[in-house]
Amino acid sequence: MDAFYASVEQRDHPELRGKPVAVGGIGKRGVLTTCSYEARKYGVRSAMPGYKAKELCPDIIFMPTRFDVYKQVSQQIRNIFFRYTDLVEPLSLDEAFLDVTDYAGGNLLAMDIAIEIKNEILKATQLTASAGVSYCKFVAKIASDMRKPDGLTVIHPDRAVGFIESLPIERFFGVGKVTAARMKSIGIYSGTDLKKWSRLELIQYFGKAGNRFYNIVRGIDDSPVRPNRKRKSLAVERTLSENTSDKDKLRLELEKIIVSLDKRMTKSKTQGKTLTLKIKSSDFKIITRSRSFKSIITSESLPIFSRDLFEHNYNPDVSVRLIGLTISNLYEDTSEQSAQLVLDL
Repeated sequence: MDAFYASVEQRDHPELRGKPVAVGGIGKRGVLTTCSYEARKYGVRSAMPGYKAKELCPDIIFMPTRFDVYKQVSQQIRNIFFRYTDLVEPLSLDEAFLDVTDYAGGNLLAMDIAIEIKNEILKATQLTASAGVSYCKFVAKIASDMRKPDGLTVIHPDRAVGFIESLPIERFFGVGKVTAARMKSIGIYSGTDLKKWSRLELIQYFGKAGNRFYNIVRGIDDSPVRPNRKRKSLAVERTLSENTSDKDKLRLELEKIIVSLDKRMTKSKTQGKTLTLKIKSSDFKIITRSRSFKSIITSESLPIFSRDLFEHNYNPDVSVRLIGLTISNLYEDTSEQSAQLVLDL
């Protein structure tokens, strides 16, 4: 979907159409969830602090998030997908992979199906979507971003390798800012540069991901569309109203996070064996500390393990901007023996 949350707001509030709109970013420490294309012309981007967006675009209009509405619209869109295939792998509320190889509705090309889906979405929601069509997930994902908004990009298998080679390395799906910076530090700026490296060299530099990089730059991606992709983690984070190193204040925020995380575990009927504490300092450095247990973490053990993890990693010299907890190594079968309230050191 194109600037999904912002587009929903412009749809529901006609007075916002054609204007620079940001969703989120409210308050002196707010961060943008997304923004309209009118705002992007000024350099405004998602995950940008609200104050910075205001500096770049003085006329920007901030709207509060309405996730209940976005989820409803997302479900409308997903229902349209299921008219064409059962193989739908959501990436987020506004994005998904579809495998239409065995579409039973006729002899349409994948491009024609994409056009139909785009038209159905527009008719049902008054919102535009952009589609990428290709023989594998990696290329289709990149193609979907090529001609936004309301775009359609088809990459034929015969063109795929040349297309991938021409890409700047930061455009590669799965290559984040940190990995891109590391690649550039060793002379990898594009797909062409990446292709010069052997499989062994890439594995030595990037671990298991190196093998994937070796394959995808050659157009090799056999990963299937997974309609029942399992959740890998549950996380709750809080950006503090003010930076602080005060232990009591951080403890209070931690207790709120514990309650929220426990609710998410209960609602999703999911538990895990690994607990991670995340702290972002005032200079935006991120510190993570994890502890794994032999048995699952329950509602009873979560507060104790969380507090202990915080106490062992609290640093009075670090001014904290954000604090969070993540449960990973998940298990949906809650009949497994619960973790004992004894620290598994």
